[in-house]
Amino acid sequence: MNSGTVVLDPAQVAAADALAALLDRHARPRKRHRGLYLHGRPGRGKTMVMDRFFASVDSDRKRRFHFHSFFAALHTAAHELGSIERAVAALLHAADLVCFDEFHVNDIGDAMLVARLLDTLFAQRRTLVVTSNYPPRDLLPNPLFHDRFVPTIERILANLDVVTLDGPLDYRTLGAHRDSGFVSGGYIREPTHPAGHRSGIGTAHRTGVEAADRAGVDLSLGNGRTVRAHTVDGDAVTFDFEQLCGAPTSAADYLALTSRFHRWTLLAVPPLREVPPDWAMRLVNLVDVLYDADLPCTIHAPEPVTELTAGVPAIPDLARTASRLGELPLVDDAIVRTA
Repeated sequence: MNSGTVVLDPAQVAAADALAALLDRHARPRKRHRGLYLHGRPGRGKTMVMDRFFASVDSDRKRRFHFHSFFAALHTAAHELGSIERAVAALLHAADLVCFDEFHVNDIGDAMLVARLLDTLFAQRRTLVVTSNYPPRDLLPNPLFHDRFVPTIERILANLDVVTLDGPLDYRTLGAHRDSGFVSGGYIREPTHPAGHRSGIGTAHRTGVEAADRAGVDLSLGNGRTVRAHTVDGDAVTFDFEQLCGAPTSAADYLALTSRFHRWTLLAVPPLREVPPDWAMRLVNLVDVLYDADLPCTIHAPEPVTELTAGVPAIPDLARTASRLGELPLVDDAIVRTA
């Protein structure tokens, strides 16, 4: 998918053609041109097509972000500078073209900030390209809040052309094992949790047992907050699922930790249907952050990915998480224990 000789499927060709229409004959962004909203299921090549387009743009006035990373930076900059407009100016400078990968809106609090961000970008007439697993009408799917985001959806439709990239094949299922990056980790099936680890995730949740009463290493998250790692070894960090995803951590916290730790292991990941929804959502955010940073990730779980993520209601982007975890090489627990 990342090779310069890759052959695009018909859906990817159509998306690439729509992106090419955003450029003039000098391969520069057309002035005051409508942008593009590219959506489809995970693994259909949205990021690959957008990144090939971005690389082809002959301009220094272009910026590309993973939306998780940009949104965390936007929060910080808006707080420090006092307004969304100043924050956008500080993050984007004079960029004529702005690309967001994995654009999503799942939380009503975030939705209000996203609305202000988009209003600013549209008012400044920057060319915007986004990829998303959601068509615009499905953003902020929570029925309790969706109606409040409809005006922003209408502005998206008024300013961006919507293109579906949703071919029949999930290309991540074809990926070969690599020696570096996210998929140089592994998915380790363990019928029982490793010795010394609590097996009763549900019990710990019900009784309110805190992760802090177990051995580990406290890592600072800033502002007096900490999270407990199971072990730290140089740039490698190991967490128990309960300690990391059961704690009030965020995508911004994971992003901050990736600057220090470049190899990640998550132990004792239970079937997500057995844990609170916010725990499952934190795993979604963690996998997104590690995948975008292309850091090795090893998951220890008692069930295969398809069962790990099955039967979980109303967790946004869980299909993308399952697709990404499915890229990890499956490692038999017996092999690990005898190695």
